[in-house]
Amino acid sequence: MTFPYRLLATLIGAVLLWPALAQNLPPEVDVALARAGVPREAVALLVVDAEGKLQPRLSHRSTTPMNPASVMKLVTTYAALDLLGPAYQWRTPVYLDGAVKDGTLSGNLYIKGQGDPKLVAERLWLLLRRVQGLGIQRIAGDIVLDQSAFAPMDADPASFDGEPLRPYNAAPEALLLNFKSSVMTFVPDLVANTASVQFEPPLFGVQMQASVPLANKPTGTNGGCGDYRATLRADFSDPARIRFAGSYPAGCLEKVWPVAYADPASYNARAVAGVWQQMGGQLSGRVRLGSVPPLTLALPPKFETVSPPLAEVIRDINKYSNNVMAQQVFLTLSLSAQGPATRAASRDVVQRWWQQRISTLDAPTLDNGAGLSRESRISAQALMRLLQTAYASPLMPELMSSLPIAGVDGTLKRSQAQLLGRAHLKTGSLRDVVAAAGYVHAASGQRYVLVALINHPNASAARPAIDALLDWTVRDNGAHVPD
Repeated sequence: MTFPYRLLATLIGAVLLWPALAQNLPPEVDVALARAGVPREAVALLVVDAEGKLQPRLSHRSTTPMNPASVMKLVTTYAALDLLGPAYQWRTPVYLDGAVKDGTLSGNLYIKGQGDPKLVAERLWLLLRRVQGLGIQRIAGDIVLDQSAFAPMDADPASFDGEPLRPYNAAPEALLLNFKSSVMTFVPDLVANTASVQFEPPLFGVQMQASVPLANKPTGTNGGCGDYRATLRADFSDPARIRFAGSYPAGCLEKVWPVAYADPASYNARAVAGVWQQMGGQLSGRVRLGSVPPLTLALPPKFETVSPPLAEVIRDINKYSNNVMAQQVFLTLSLSAQGPATRAASRDVVQRWWQQRISTLDAPTLDNGAGLSRESRISAQALMRLLQTAYASPLMPELMSSLPIAGVDGTLKRSQAQLLGRAHLKTGSLRDVVAAAGYVHAASGQRYVLVALINHPNASAARPAIDALLDWTVRDNGAHVPD
């Protein structure tokens, strides 16, 4: 790309290398922080013109590196847009190492993962349906899943916060199927006094309870639902069985509950075998991990399944803060023919990109690219540089449209900010961390970059302070003097 990003970043840096200003915070923000028990010293705030033409409207501890939680996804997704291009797609090739005759493949079928972040259950079904479209109903050998494009990662889903059944803790893999989660749909039947339970995808060898009794008769047209997950008393501890000791509230309508599978190491094999069996396919061997043989790999694949384009993928990542998808994109940045992608190699790629495209200053401290980390650090000023550079680039529409809209969708759908639809912001939250960064369209017509980072044990109680900052920014009257 020929746009002079580094020159732009240097000019912005020359204008905006201000010291951390000791200015007063907006009163409503101060009040919200005080109510939450969060001191000013735990907060970094920055509101500045998106084009860098005006003096900062607010700057508080803007040069201090802080944990941004999922706001770090802004770095990953914009780097990917710039380095890979918004039309980039992941390809998952399928190889055969035997002849097909009378509906039988006399050999193995290989599925080679290349990092596709969105190889969900529906697309796995379509992949296997294409296998059947080759005239294959029975596989005399094995189905081999090739994960070699990514180096092995920490596969313990409890390592971050002790919550192994949370889908956000799924580890990245070259062949990531349905985020290694089982999606359960509960559909109540008032006549039968039960709720059916549908599982997607079917997992081979796992007993899945097909129905649960209803808890009570609804007292009105909008009978209470309550905490249906607690009422179900689900037990996911046994990888061979999913069961419910409780019931489903009759007042609930259809509900969808995704849960990470208890044994992630066996998930892919169970999912592929389960879908293949559900489709009527036969398998003489088994589904296992392995590599495509060099001679087979040297030949063109029988077919490839292709992901949605990157511009669409980052909408899922940023709108809904999907951690494992962000890590898949992050690792793709170091994917090459020379060796498997690693986090360290991707960190190096992003650091070089930052120096060339964003600034020679304020480089972020990256971990896994998703912000699901206690080690990640970035300053409000560095996020400002990134957002201003993106705003001036041809990729601005793709990045901005991927961000949640305040009060409208994604992680900001329940925002308490008063003026809806005026901000596109990436949010982030961890224990002791709340953050937001993005673009705000003020009432004056001015477009601002807003960054708010809060690191404190009471951070979760300080969300109203970010809403107050957003409202304060939106109410801008345009009375600012150009530099």
